[in-house]
Amino acid sequence: MHLFVNDLTVIDFSYLDVNRGVVGESWIVDVALIGNLNEQNMVLDFGVVKSQIKRIIDREFDHKLHIAEDSAALIEKEIKGDNLDILYKMASLDLIHMSAPPSAYCFLQAEKVDIETVLPLIRATVMRHMPENVKDIQITLRAEEIPQEYYHYSHGLKKHDGNCQRIVHGHRSKVTVMENGEMSRDWQQYWQRRWKDIYIASEEDLDSTLLQQFSEQYHIAQDNYLAFSYTASQGDFRLVGPKNCIDLIDRDTTVECLAEFMLEVMAAQSPESEFKVMTYEGVSKGAIAQNTLNTPSF
Repeated sequence: MHLFVNDLTVIDFSYLDVNRGVVGESWIVDVALIGNLNEQNMVLDFGVVKSQIKRIIDREFDHKLHIAEDSAALIEKEIKGDNLDILYKMASLDLIHMSAPPSAYCFLQAEKVDIETVLPLIRATVMRHMPENVKDIQITLRAEEIPQEYYHYSHGLKKHDGNCQRIVHGHRSKVTVMENGEMSRDWQQYWQRRWKDIYIASEEDLDSTLLQQFSEQYHIAQDNYLAFSYTASQGDFRLVGPKNCIDLIDRDTTVECLAEFMLEVMAAQSPESEFKVMTYEGVSKGAIAQNTLNTPSF
């Protein structure tokens, strides 16, 4: 007997890629359980599937930085106090450094992060918690089908009480821009290009001392990098990365602030236009900002 639940959850996370750098991603999770009927004549109660299995997947894989541990690009991995520090070298020779509590990472015994390498780990993790009558579990990971412009972005929200505070987690997000009541493919393509494989950072999190220490330790040019740090309820977070992979903005990077920022950029360049921007944070959720007669409305 098979029991299935589609769209069980969405894994919003980031991963390191030797060519692309830090990549934000969102995968939709479908689950099918294979087994015998229990004393309730069920394979498993839908309520248990939707709560327990979702909770396991969210806890172990969501809002984390996924790293392929067998990749030659991972050149350092070390526990330092309460944090786990990693150093990653891209094909361009640019370095990415992150220091965070271990719960902010997901390590895979693989050379790269993709659906094929993540799936077995998710399956094995979930199966450890299944009752005896569940003999197998089939998990499907899929990206949202987006027939328009989208981008991959990563960020961290230090003011968030939950896992969004982790300094590198991300999303694959579509964007819709209406200019004077008409969809603007030009503006959508602008944001797709600007935020392709990007880390969006807040100016107030810049850390010049961390940057100087990092440049001295690894003999890099400070002008080519940016460093960020903050303390949140889960611990201390630090990140150093190349400037060409970062968009630095003058506010927090919540989806509401991103929608506000996008509106202001477009209105400044086209002051005679009315805009409405729908910016997404992963799948099926986001924020809308619009101006009417050049008066912003959020």
